[in-house]
Amino acid sequence: MTNIEIARLLRNIAAAYIIKNEKKFRFQITAYQKAADMIDHSVSELQDLFKENKLDTLPGIGASIKSHLEELFTHGKVRHFEEVLQDIPEAIFPLLDVHGFGPKKAYKLVSEYKLSNPETVIADLEKIAQKGKIAGLEGFGEKSEQDIITSIQEYWLGKTKASRMVLPYANELAKRMVEYLMKSKFVLSACALGSLRRKVATIGDIDIAAVSNQPQAVLDHFVNFPGKERLIEHGSMTASILVSSGRQIDLMVASPEGFGSLLQHFTGSKAHNIHLREYALSKGLSLSEYGIKEKNEIGEVRMEKYDTEEKFYQALGLSWIPPEIRENTGEIELAVKHDLPKLIELSEIKGDLHLHSSYPIQPSHDLGKSSMQEIIEKAISLKYEYMGFSEHNPSQSKHKLQQNIDILGKRSKFIDLLKSQYKNCIQIFSLLEIDILPNGNLAIDNQCLELLDCAIVSVHSAFDLDKKTMTKRVLKGLSHPKAKILGHPTGRLFNQRPGYELDWDQIFDFCKTNKKALEINSWFLRLDLPDILVREAVKKGVTLVINTDSHAVSQMDFMEYGISVARRGWAKNNDILNTKTYNEIKEWFRGGE
Repeated sequence: MTNIEIARLLRNIAAAYIIKNEKKFRFQITAYQKAADMIDHSVSELQDLFKENKLDTLPGIGASIKSHLEELFTHGKVRHFEEVLQDIPEAIFPLLDVHGFGPKKAYKLVSEYKLSNPETVIADLEKIAQKGKIAGLEGFGEKSEQDIITSIQEYWLGKTKASRMVLPYANELAKRMVEYLMKSKFVLSACALGSLRRKVATIGDIDIAAVSNQPQAVLDHFVNFPGKERLIEHGSMTASILVSSGRQIDLMVASPEGFGSLLQHFTGSKAHNIHLREYALSKGLSLSEYGIKEKNEIGEVRMEKYDTEEKFYQALGLSWIPPEIRENTGEIELAVKHDLPKLIELSEIKGDLHLHSSYPIQPSHDLGKSSMQEIIEKAISLKYEYMGFSEHNPSQSKHKLQQNIDILGKRSKFIDLLKSQYKNCIQIFSLLEIDILPNGNLAIDNQCLELLDCAIVSVHSAFDLDKKTMTKRVLKGLSHPKAKILGHPTGRLFNQRPGYELDWDQIFDFCKTNKKALEINSWFLRLDLPDILVREAVKKGVTLVINTDSHAVSQMDFMEYGISVARRGWAKNNDILNTKTYNEIKEWFRGGE
């Protein structure tokens, strides 16, 4: 089974537990949902990890789920899963990909109308709704019936819950909504919640909270968003709309005095919040989105509200926990000790070393769209101390050695001219992004490499090599003295291709021993190195570098997304190469040559 199939299976198990008894099985539900999320973002196929006896290296896979997965890979089925799913109609699960359907709603409709075919259930339910048979069902009504028809019609157009947004797309959409909300005089502040605030690599629906003393006025403003396609729900404190891109945005309004409590409750992952509630209970406290409850000596219950998250965590005796690391991977224990790491900040980045200009280098891959001068001016506006031009190497198939030397020699002279022109504004490195060929050789000759300050080396072809062969290929390419950075290390592209597999223990050891850096690529379809591997690299003391891989000046603003990946991986200032000064970077490039 593929990772996608396994993740879907685990989500189905969670859905079955929700149907059976959501309160009773809340821990199991959280465990299966978290495991599914981790598998979605894994850069290794679980089947391969199983063969190597490394299933427990994937965060979120506890002993129980690990044993079930081992049984799945060994026997093709899991007895426990069969027991959980035994009384749950299979036709429920396809409905969970349709907007507006949760497990309980799907179960009620499938059971009521005896829908048994998973392949036709969505079309069957649409016909039932169109005949007006759902409106009279208890808990539904004419509006619910029409919403079902609309949601299914949108499903046929490809607007499904299964289609997740990459972080930058979701973040930009949320920014637009927040800007729109702030135009209302009744909105005091607004921000994203949930996985978007935690900066998870891919996002489902967008959740936003607004602060106001006039909730109805804010909700009325929200549902009139110019990009609204249709209204899903409009309540007293919450509302949901579908926007023109087919994405759902949910808004909840909180009073100023209780905003911190709500923000905390709806930001943390389920696993984080469950652990936090357990910790609070050990201190005789009860947590909710409304605040913290405490009983006094005579049994009276008092609810304390908090206007900021900092005050909420402080009331529990904890340091404030950055949203990106609220995943129940040790952050609460460190917050108790007031020993959380100081995570990297965008303001600490001193330069971007992976920038593709439009200089006519006749590259092996796509050329940049902005001139070197335009890129320099943008870097200056970002207050960078330095930057690096890193166009793709000249095409191997179109050039002979001397032609490559001539092209790169002219480029080197032009960059020297720019260095002189801008010497009082910014420092410039002459780099290149060079292909690691399938045999591990670099795509240009040593004479060409001598014209560079250093090289970023990357895999751009033959992605289907097995782990051992790909690891050998990458290590050979990275072994060249000029090769200092491994670009987009897993090669993944969201919604296009999974990453190739490497033996990360070997990669980490090699990089640490030989002073090589692994890139956190901020390009919105990459976000690569993934956060899970960033954390492992940090633990092993491997140097990381955050670059944008920009092919146009507007993309240089994507640095914030590489920062979010680094923060989710618990990276600090001293873990990141491009927080260092120009002279320190220059010396680091020279090391080992």
